[in-house]
Amino acid sequence: MIRLRNSTCSYPCRQTRNIHSRYGPFTDVAPSPDTGPTEEFVVSNPANGQELCTVASPSPKFITSVIQSAQTTFTSGVWSKAPALERSKVLLRLARILEERVPEMARIESLQTGRTIREMSVQLGRLPDWLDYYAALLRTRQDFIAPTQGKLLNYVQRVPLGVVAQITPFNHPLLIAVKKIVPALAAGNSVIVKPSEQAPITVLEFAQMAAKARLPPGVLSVLPGLGHTVGKAIVSNPLIRKVDITAGTETGRALGSIVGGNLASYTAELGGKAPILIFSDSDIESAVNGAAFASFVASGQTCVSGTRLIVQTQIYDTFLERFLAKVQSIRRRMGDPLNPKSSMGSVISARHLERIEGMVGRMIGKSELDGFDFSKGSFYPPTVITDIEVEDELWQEEVFGPVVVVKRFTHEAEGVALANECKYGLGAGIWTTDLSRGHRVASQIEAGLCWVNTHHRNDPSSPWGGMKESGIGRENGLEAFEAYTQSKSTIVNIASTEETRKTDDWFAESGEARRYG
Repeated sequence: MIRLRNSTCSYPCRQTRNIHSRYGPFTDVAPSPDTGPTEEFVVSNPANGQELCTVASPSPKFITSVIQSAQTTFTSGVWSKAPALERSKVLLRLARILEERVPEMARIESLQTGRTIREMSVQLGRLPDWLDYYAALLRTRQDFIAPTQGKLLNYVQRVPLGVVAQITPFNHPLLIAVKKIVPALAAGNSVIVKPSEQAPITVLEFAQMAAKARLPPGVLSVLPGLGHTVGKAIVSNPLIRKVDITAGTETGRALGSIVGGNLASYTAELGGKAPILIFSDSDIESAVNGAAFASFVASGQTCVSGTRLIVQTQIYDTFLERFLAKVQSIRRRMGDPLNPKSSMGSVISARHLERIEGMVGRMIGKSELDGFDFSKGSFYPPTVITDIEVEDELWQEEVFGPVVVVKRFTHEAEGVALANECKYGLGAGIWTTDLSRGHRVASQIEAGLCWVNTHHRNDPSSPWGGMKESGIGRENGLEAFEAYTQSKSTIVNIASTEETRKTDDWFAESGEARRYG
């Protein structure tokens, strides 16, 4: 059940191509009778209920052994002190290996998440960019000399933190894992990843690719399992020097208190309730298409989903009519996620489906699934709710499904106020042909990400993270790299021996302080 680095998988393949029947932790720590995996869980396709594989989950003792091994690897310097050029070459090799396997990984992502194959193919096609970006950053970034007073040379370096932990979600399994893993590796850390138990397969496969790219043993470990057992055991270990999670806000609070107790660093991308402001001067066709994409890609299961459409009164009726027509078109083409023509797939599980239906049912008093025949899969149709108040649950709370609310506004200040009338502040969108207004409104929106006339744009160079209850810290860019490092300041006296004798005798018998600075 343990998939050891550089090993070949001997498990027989199921009818589902490219997925092995059994997976387990990816680590160089060999299991023993008292530390081996003790539990198993099943990963299923939410679109049809088919079992994809079983996965072995590590015991607390085994987790401790893996983290200790990661610390030993870090201390050895085999990766943490490797030249930047060497780390860059490994990342570039990994980029090319991943590039070749994108079609296969996209299919697995679709099977384990229920998201459409066309979504996953496009999303995973971008992932080598993160590896290429951080490989280039390692070759081009520079440390600096601080302008220290006196005859002192003060150089400041960025050094890795140590063993870091990452908790990744089900909605973008490999994308979010790569966004976290790559800057952590580039910085020289040893990395422990706990993928979502609902979609762990591609993260485990990625670890195998890293081994093929000659990442040293012990640098990257993947420990699948439940959050309240495996995740908590990882985060609680005092050897962990940073925790980076993508999760719900309540989970973020709970884990943050543990991390704080260990005085470790913390990055958390949490919940969202993204507003989309649509002004009367917008190109309506573009705004409708953009809002539909923002709202319903990934079946609405993203933290930056456009879940609150705030439309200016002058175009409200026209926009809503066209938007509802787009929704009906999406509904008609929902179906098998592996069908390239399917517009939208399922949500992640039957339990999640029940939660979405319950939130909508409390608002409108009926089920959106009435007359919607998907008896075996966890499908929920794109749903639009009007007559919403800012106090309502569907305005304030994250649904994490294809459900949007629509509200009208009259003037710019009112629209901005409505956009900010929420405890979350991750993503936001603005649609207008007046770019002066676009810049002006964007500056007033309380969100870490603000798109103008587009949505869901993501790049390895672009910082990604939230304000308010949407989290702390940032993914992507130089900011993420630096968050996986700490500064080390070295100060060297460059004065001559003669000068030092004259100026650095603090306890001179004369009683005169002779020290500069």
